[in-house]
Amino acid sequence: MINTKIYKAIYTLAEDLLEADRKGNQAEFDALYAELKAICTDNENTDKDHPEQWETLADFTEDLDEALVVYEKALAKATAMNSKDHMSSIAFSMAVLQLEMGDTPAAIKSLQNAKVSANKIEDKEFKVEIDEMLAKLLSE
Repeated sequence: MINTKIYKAIYTLAEDLLEADRKGNQAEFDALYAELKAICTDNENTDKDHPEQWETLADFTEDLDEALVVYEKALAKATAMNSKDHMSSIAFSMAVLQLEMGDTPAAIKSLQNAKVSANKIEDKEFKVEIDEMLAKLLSE
């Protein structure tokens, strides 16, 4: 379970990052991103370390290669905790990014991993989204 104080800070930063991006305010976005990154690095390898903070950081990482590295870190932490919700969400996000980068085989592998992890989660709509995206890629 993620620390409530950290969860609230990450959630607020995510909202603020979205707003800064919407406004096109790169300076504000960069400052908020640095704040989010500091939370992640300050908590890394402590009892407050959680895949959700790393997944959120990856979501807002503008360099795609760097974002993929952060997602991989988040996935490793989710796997260590056996958090199926986070494992499936992170693998799905990785697949979307890999598609954006033109790496369809990696995206298929990530979606297959997301599907396996999602087998144990309650979010039926998300499971359908994974299945549909995977089926589309496999039929191309």
